Formats: sequence, C-alpha cells, structure tokens
Amino acid sequence: MKTILSLYAALHALTAFAFAAAAVVLIAVAGHAGLVAVMQGIDIATAEAVIEAVGLLAAAVVALQISQTVLEEEVVRDAHIGAPTRVRRFLSRFMVVIVVAVAVEGLVAIFKARETPELMLYGAALLGAVGLLMAGWGVFIRLNRYAEELEPEAMQEAKSEDIKLKE
Repeated sequence: MKTILSLYAALHALTAFAFAAAAVVLIAVAGHAGLVAVMQGIDIATAEAVIEAVGLLAAAVVALQISQTVLEEEVVRDAHIGAPTRVRRFLSRFMVVIVVAVAVEGLVAIFKARETPELMLYGAALLGAVGLLMAGWGVFIRLNRYAEELEPEAMQEAKSEDIKLKE
C-alpha cells in the first residue's frame, strides 16, 4: 500500500510541475504580447493588449497557485483531504485564485465591450459569477466552521502539518 501511496505522491508532484510549467509559458506569452503592444505605440489598442496580457498573467497565477496547493497538500503534507479543516483550507486557496481570475477576465471583457458592445453581457455575466462564487464560498466557510467545531482534533492535526512547510 505504501508503494501505491508513493506513486500517487509522485503523480501529484508531476501534476504540480505541469501546472507550474504552464504558468511559465503563460507568463512568457503575456510578456511577449505586452512588449509587442508597447513597441507599436501608446494608444487604446496598446491598453487593450496590455489588459489581455494581464488576463494571461491571471491565468498564470491560477496555474501557479494550483501547482503550489497540490504540492503542499498532497506531496509535502501528504494530507488526504477528509477533515473539514483540510477541505476548507484547500478549497479556500483554490477559490481565491479562481475568483480573482474570473474577475480579471470579466474586467477584460468589459474593457473590450467598448468596441464590441455584445461583449458587455459576457463581462457582466462573469462579474455576476464572481459575486455568486463569493457568496457561495462564504456560505461554505460558515457551514464548514460548524463542522470544524465538531472535530477540534482535526484542526490541531492540520496546524501540526503546517510545521512541515516551515522546515
């Protein structure tokens, strides 16, 4: 059984590396797009291209955060998500990144809607989705807090696992 668990840890590490590699590619593409836009002059088209690059950078941050979360939770801590504290921590880290990425994408769409008004609905829907995600996340955290109170030992165990990350 330990061999199988080691295999899972190796696969999680490989997945984390793949997300990190994707983030590096997105950062490079965003940097190139921004540089090309600035070299063509400073105008509204440049601003739109830079905002597009910011959207790519937001996607890179999402990929990096997923990479870091998977690496810390599944490889370093070797924490199998089951306790309410672990679920809340894992999902909260993930949700922060998703909410920010969707919000940035919504702002990019709103900015593009100046030229293409049909995109305004898309941007507004994305920003509405951010609101719904935040509300749902808040409800989840509130309900999860009640579950954590039923299992105080799980909170202590999760805190003790944090020491692994500081070493």
